[in-house]
Order: sequence, then C-alpha cells, then structure tokens
Amino acid sequence: MEWFEWNDEAFSLARERGCPVFLFVKASWCRWCRELEHTVLAAESVAAVLEERFVCILVDKDRRPDVEARYTRGGWPTLAYLDDTGEVLAVDNFMEAEELVARLELVASYFAESRDEIRERIEREREEVERLERPAAIRPSPAALGPRSASLSLEIVEEVARTVRRTADPIHGGWGSRHKFPHPEAIDFALVRWSQTGEQAMLDTVRRTLRRMQAGEIHDSVEGGFYRYATQPDWSVPHHEKMLDSNAQRAFAYLDAAQALGEESFADTARGVLGWMTETLLDESTGAFRGSQDADAAYAHLDTLEARRAKGAPPCDPTIFVNWNAQAVTTLLKAGVVLDDGRWTQLAIDTLAFLLEHLFDERFGMYHYFDGTPHLPGMLSDQAYTLQALVAAAQYTGHNEYLESAECLAKLAVEHLKSESGAFYDTRHDPRARGGMRQRNRSILENAVMAEALLRLSCLAHDPDYEDSAREALGAFVSDYRRYGHYVSGYARAVDLLYNEPMRVTVVGPRTDPLTRSLMRAALRPYVASRVVQTIDPTSDTALAERLGVNVCLDGARAFVQRGRESYAETSDPTRLPAVMTRTERGS
Repeated sequence: MEWFEWNDEAFSLARERGCPVFLFVKASWCRWCRELEHTVLAAESVAAVLEERFVCILVDKDRRPDVEARYTRGGWPTLAYLDDTGEVLAVDNFMEAEELVARLELVASYFAESRDEIRERIEREREEVERLERPAAIRPSPAALGPRSASLSLEIVEEVARTVRRTADPIHGGWGSRHKFPHPEAIDFALVRWSQTGEQAMLDTVRRTLRRMQAGEIHDSVEGGFYRYATQPDWSVPHHEKMLDSNAQRAFAYLDAAQALGEESFADTARGVLGWMTETLLDESTGAFRGSQDADAAYAHLDTLEARRAKGAPPCDPTIFVNWNAQAVTTLLKAGVVLDDGRWTQLAIDTLAFLLEHLFDERFGMYHYFDGTPHLPGMLSDQAYTLQALVAAAQYTGHNEYLESAECLAKLAVEHLKSESGAFYDTRHDPRARGGMRQRNRSILENAVMAEALLRLSCLAHDPDYEDSAREALGAFVSDYRRYGHYVSGYARAVDLLYNEPMRVTVVGPRTDPLTRSLMRAALRPYVASRVVQTIDPTSDTALAERLGVNVCLDGARAFVQRGRESYAETSDPTRLPAVMTRTERGS
C-alpha cells in the first residue's frame, strides 16, 4: 500500500477521491509501533480497507514534532482519522487487525454519509478558536477585564520549590508514584535551591534520585547510558530504548551534582553515559549524533559485553536531530571542565560546527533534522536548544564568535515566533497550514529554555532587549504554570535567573595566553548556581569590550568578578579565583 508524507499531495488526493485520511504517527524506537506496522497494518484485511477507502499518511513523531503535538493522543502509536482538510474525526492507539478493520469501515462510512454535517461542525469549532485568538487590538483591553490574577515574581520560584519537595518520592527518589522518568530539570532546580538556601530536603532529593537511578535497572551498567523510563517506582522494569536527548540531559545532571557535591560515582555515571553516546550514537562521517537506539529487552538483560557483542546491538535511528544534538553539545562542554578531559570539549565543538554548517540558515534559523539534507526549519525547540549551546560554547571556549550566530537565532525567534502574549510559538506562521496545524502552540518548557538562554545572551552581548524578551515570555505563563506541577522546574529556574542576576566572571587577556586559559577554566570549575563567564581578547574583541565597558589596557591577563552593578574582586591567580567566586556566591 502507498504511504504519503504529511504534504499537499496527500490531501489533494483525498479531496479528489472524496475520502478521509488515515494518519499513523509512530516513533522509530517504539516496539508497539513496529508491531502495528509490520503485523496489523500489513494484514490483508486492513490493507484492503485502507487502500480502498483512505489516503494514508505516515509520520515519524521525532522528525515531525509539529504534527505529533497536534494529533497524538495517549502515546504511540497514534491512529488519527482526518477529513480532507486535516481536521480530526477520531483518534485511536494500538488495535488488533479485526478491531481496526471495523473502526476503518465505520469512519469511512460516517465520512461518506455525513460529510456536510462534519464540515459544518468543524467550521463552527474553527470560528470559536479564531474568536478566542483574535488580535489584542480587537479584544477587550486588560483594564476592561480587570486586574491580572498573577504577576511575575520570585513567589513562582517558591511555589515550584514547594511542589518539588511535596511530590518527590521519599524512598526511591525522583517524581511519580508509578512510571518513573528522571526529570533532570527538577534535579537541576533542586540543586540550585540547595546551593542558594542550604535546604537539606532539596539536597537529599538530589542525592537520593541520582543514587537510586544509577543503581536501578533504568541504568545500563554494562554499556553505560539510561533507558527511557522505568515502569516501577524503584527504577525497575524499564522500557529499553535509549534516546540521545534524555541521556544528554541526565549526563548533565550527574555532572552538575559531581561538580557541586564531589561524589565520584556521579562523575563515573556521567562518563558512562558519554561513553555510550560516542560509541553507539556518534556518526563519524558528520561528527554529530544519531537520534536513538531501539529497545531490545533480550539484549539489555545480557550482563557482559562479550554476550552482547555475540548477539548484536539493537539498530540506531540514523537521523540527526538539531535540538537533541544541541543538548549533547551543552553537556559535552560541561564534561570537558568537570571531568577535566579536553576530548569532550573538542567533540562538542565538532558537533556544533556540523550543526552550524549544515543546518543553519540566516533567513530561517536552525532546521530540525538531517538525513543527508536539512528539513523543517524554524521550530522553537531547535532555536532554543541551539541558542543555549551557542551561549555555552562562548563561555567554555572563550570564543565570542559564537555570539554572532546566537544573536541571529535570537532575533529570528523574536521576529517570527513571538506571540502577542510574549510567549514564543512552537512553529512559524504558515498560511498554507491545514487542520490542527493552523493552531500554533506555546510550550512552557520550550519557552523556559529560550528565556534562560536569552537571559544569558543578554549578559554576554550586553543587550537588554534579550532580557526584555525573556521577561515577556516568562510572564505569559504566570497564570497557569501551577497546573504543570514539578514539570515546570525549568520555568522556575529561568524566573530565578531573571530576578537573581548571575555571577559574572570576565577574563581579559590574549586568548592564546596560557594564563588567560587557566583563568577561564578556573572560573568554570567550581559549582555556581548562576554564572556567566566571558573571555575578552584585547586584540580581537575590541568592539565587544567597548560595549561591555571593559578596560583592555591591562598588563597580562586578569579575571574580574561581579554581580549586577557590584564588583567584588579581581585576580590574576587561577588558584585564587574559585575561592573568590565561592565567597561571592555565599555572600550574595
């Protein structure tokens, strides 16, 4: 049978034939998706009905997160039945062949007999959505609606902190009483709160979660890395697929904790994750990382490398995803410092170079994925995580050239993705969009990543406009962040950064001078909840130095420590700098 991609051709054919569309949303690593595809959809009875009465579209949810976000219900696989304009008629998940045939016949008959009624209902729903989304100029003014019920403040941070404490598992760590996902953003937030307040409960939560995870079945102790999630509260009975993004985020959490707490097992676990990433997912031809490794429970239960080599490793999805690779870059840059191993820094630089060379366009920003050619430009997730990686690269390498690309992405996002509320949409406006794709979403999680990256960029570029954009994005969610519980720890982290200005360490000196490099590494070495490190070369960064008001007429390299408008210390001694930073952090 013929499968179409999500495109005009498929919907044009549906209109010509007067039939509905069958949309199959799958994940390449999902066992049930493969079973549905290779058994149920391959059954003659199912294939016959689909060919005769539907136009069929197949979408990989990681390649098309925009489609996935609007049509998936209840996980994967998702089977959505659409009219010929892309509007939803019904949605199912996994079904056996006999049950699916009956559903297909019912939907096709209903569409054929009630097409006009369906169109009228959909048109009424669309008009209601458009009414609610009308431009502010033709909606009642805020004054007419009365005062806002909430405002952006540090109370948001306190509220999320209370939620994180209340919902943490006191026995096994993590969050959730059934399925266990690690939630690295909550671990990061808890660690930040402990460093700021000395709150023992937050420190206990971090240690308990990281220790139980690395001792649990969700952790692959043979080859390193973590499986996607565990189905039991004690991190046991995992689903055995391994994803690039979640492993990069978890490695970052272990590196953060190793840096803050000095626990060597955390550093070892991070090394194991990075080792698996480079040995299994790294694409040597590009220097970037593949997306995921399939689940294979039999392989995962083999407890030696020799036995696994004999069986053969599960296959990997070769797709290079920009947002996931950008997360890997940020983690690798941190690993270079925390693990004192320059190979991780070099790998980060190489991966970022590939993304910028092959998946960056000055008109559209970052594309979403690469399979030999780039696809799907301008999505918020890719802009936000790449912006985060570029800001990190400027700090960890001392090269301010990364800020040029960072500012380009930031300006494109503000121009093409910013909504009237201040939040960023997940996709650009597309006048040709159909069905659910007409609705542009505003994700609090992706907005938090973008806001934090903009705040750090504002410090590095000395441009308050980026801070203003971040404030507006965060302010757009003040009325509804509570309903997301501990899932919005990243949002609270960004709000905290907005109100508690980061410690700034500016290293001034020739970039090739060993003392300059030593000062930069010393500034990055200690754990600091919020820090921005910038290296200014007197010869190559003159314009930036002038914008920052930095005196470059110095004899030798020096590091300056400040927060906000207050200067705390300056030194040319790399061994003294971490102590100065620690005193400054505690004093603030």
